[in-house]
Amino acid sequence: MPRTVTVGLDGSAESRAAAEWAAREARLRCLPLKLVHVVEPDPVPVAQAPLVGPETRQHWTPRPPDESAEGLRLRHPGLEVLTERLTGAVPAALCEAARGADLLVLGSRGFGAVGGFVVGSVSLAVVARAERPVALVRGGEQAADEHRTDPAGVPSAATPFRPVVLGLDVDHPDDTLLEFAFDAAARREAPLRVVSAWPETTAASFRFPGDAELRDDLERGHRTALAEALRPWRQKFPGVDVIEASRCGSAAQALVAAARDASLAVVGRRVRTGTLGAHIGHVTHAALHHIGAPVVVVAHG
Repeated sequence: MPRTVTVGLDGSAESRAAAEWAAREARLRCLPLKLVHVVEPDPVPVAQAPLVGPETRQHWTPRPPDESAEGLRLRHPGLEVLTERLTGAVPAALCEAARGADLLVLGSRGFGAVGGFVVGSVSLAVVARAERPVALVRGGEQAADEHRTDPAGVPSAATPFRPVVLGLDVDHPDDTLLEFAFDAAARREAPLRVVSAWPETTAASFRFPGDAELRDDLERGHRTALAEALRPWRQKFPGVDVIEASRCGSAAQALVAAARDASLAVVGRRVRTGTLGAHIGHVTHAALHHIGAPVVVVAHG
């Protein structure tokens, strides 16, 4: 099965923005782009209705956005664009489509009433279950959004990329997650900002004697652990400018703050096989709802 960057299309503005981003990502990776359109089976009353003909059913079922493929070929000359139509439950079909992809890309809506991004139930279900990396792209995302402004302060896709930001747990650094982030930064020729947080101690909260020394020891230990986790990847990707950001406090808040000027944010999702089933950790959940840049969730052991 050929490797691809795969995007789920449903005809919405969010999925069209995701397709444009996926096309740019496919070019960075020198891979074909596959557009996947999932059609759910007709509900039983519709399927059994004797007066529902093919024309009516065609209008009732969302049409595959064939025009998107042609438009992407025109806007991205030389990019191979494939299309696939699947039938079934949308989350399950997209997870299956992701199996043969380097990356699955989905759209995400803009700001909601509570001040964060709205992530639909389908996207959350796919992120929680897909075995391959999944990218969520906000509606309205433009190529220039991922690049630094030009000398006049004007957005431009011709300037260097903004940093790639990685949220890393130094207690459980995973090679799959690290390789994805370093590779993404290398392809963009962008700095990689690695954010890792360590919690404030109870002693520090109550200002006991020796707090300063204890905090300094914890900070030094965390910085050392972060440097050790990154050492082999610095050697494997010597051209990537790595910025180590060790922070005290909430990992979710540190990651969201560090990603404000990012071209891409990368977070992990630990694959769990227990009785509770698949779920998304709180740091990944915060990234999906509060980071404006495209967010890639990498499943790992």
